[in-house]
Formats: sequence, structure tokens, C-alpha cells
Amino acid sequence: MTAYFERLSDRAFRATDAVQGAWNTSEQHIAPTIGLLAHLVEQHRDARRTDGLVLGRVSYDILGVLPIDVVEVDIEVIRPGRTIELVEATLRHEGRTAVILRAWLMQTADTHAIAGGALPVMPPLDAHADWEAADIWPGAFIRSGDYRHREAEPGRASAWVRPHHPLLDGERVSPTARALGVADIANGVSPRVPIADAFFPNVDLTAHLFREPDDGWIGLDTTVTFGGAGIGVTHTVLNDSAGPFGVSVQSLTVRPR
Repeated sequence: MTAYFERLSDRAFRATDAVQGAWNTSEQHIAPTIGLLAHLVEQHRDARRTDGLVLGRVSYDILGVLPIDVVEVDIEVIRPGRTIELVEATLRHEGRTAVILRAWLMQTADTHAIAGGALPVMPPLDAHADWEAADIWPGAFIRSGDYRHREAEPGRASAWVRPHHPLLDGERVSPTARALGVADIANGVSPRVPIADAFFPNVDLTAHLFREPDDGWIGLDTTVTFGGAGIGVTHTVLNDSAGPFGVSVQSLTVRPR
């Protein structure tokens, strides 16, 4: 089965054609890279410690576009600790920094007795219609998933997503890294305007997670907002079959064509 990336060494990874982007098909879609970096941070954690810290917050800054080529990743512990630690992963192409991830790893505890919240639960999978995302967005990455979709209005929709390919050839990836590998799609599930009328790429993605998702369909309950000065925000409640497991936010640079 095709994967989005192939490992060449401890630090180097080759992107496959399956990562082909939507804004420009000669570039990578950033979604698989987001999942790859989460996976590598978890691997780095497991090589250092066995006490079960989990990803609580991941914040990605996207510094530039990436060709479909080999990338290198370095990981550093910025703030070590017994119950929490801050880790930074830097992805480069030919020496140029393209993506920086800062991830908080956090200790778990049994809080079932007080668990709960008021985040809205998405309608289930069978309440959404099959959706051909490729009718709106070009690129192999968009074609490499199954989609169910339900739109209230432009800029407000929910979608269930299931990727066809693994993130990394031959390696087990956690449900968290797998889900983060499609979280960036949220910005495209309900464009406020036709993509022929404006660019609205995101310059970042931050996700706050309060539990690990399951390994089934990933739900994106998304609201896109454009301001009047060229800046926008995409806010998403992340769901699995049991309900919300986190939220993500993307900052948009909005550019009318």
C-alpha cells in the first residue's frame, strides 16, 4: 500500500506522490507532514521514557511551501520534566526550515469521575452524504481519502474523513498522529468563497487534545471566518465515533484573486 512518506534514515523522509497538494499540485499538502511530525515526536518520547506522557497540545508554524521531495527532521526537548515536557520538532528541505512543531507532552491520570464538557457532538457518519472533495480541490492527497459531508452554509460544515494510506511506510502510527494527519483538511471542507475567487491558505495549525481518538473515521466540525483585512480563522471540533476529542485552530491569510 502506498504511504505518504518513506523513511530513508533516522532523520530523513521521502514524500511520495500521495502528498500532492491542493493549492499547487507540485507542492506537498501540509496535512501528512503534520501527522508525520506528531508520529516522530511520539517515537522520540518512547525512546527516552516509558511513563506514558501523551500529546496534549501541538502547535505547528508553517514557514513555507514544500516540494514533493526528501525532508529532514530534528527533535529537541525544550523543557524536560517528570509530568510535562515541551518538545520541538523542526522539518527542513535542503537546509531551509519549513515547519516547526512545539508539542506539550503531559502526564495522564484517571479523571473519569469528573470528565465531561459542553463541546457539540457531531451528527453521526450516516447523517452525512458521500462527498467528492476532488470536485473542489485538486491533488492526489485529497483523492486519497473517503469523505462524508454535511454543509449548513459556506464556511460552516461537518465532515467525516478516512485516509486510505498510512503516514509512514512500514511503521505503526498512533491514532493521535493518524488523526492529526488529516486535521489540516478542515480549512477546505467548507470554503466561504469559491477557490477561484480567493486564496486562503493557513500559516499554522494548533490542536488541543483531551483524549486519544479511536482509529476509525475522523470528524471535523468546522467554522471558517474571514475578517475584513485579509485574515481569517478556521475553528474545528475534532471528533471520533465517541464524540469530541479535541479542538484545532488555523490562522488564514486571505487573498482575493
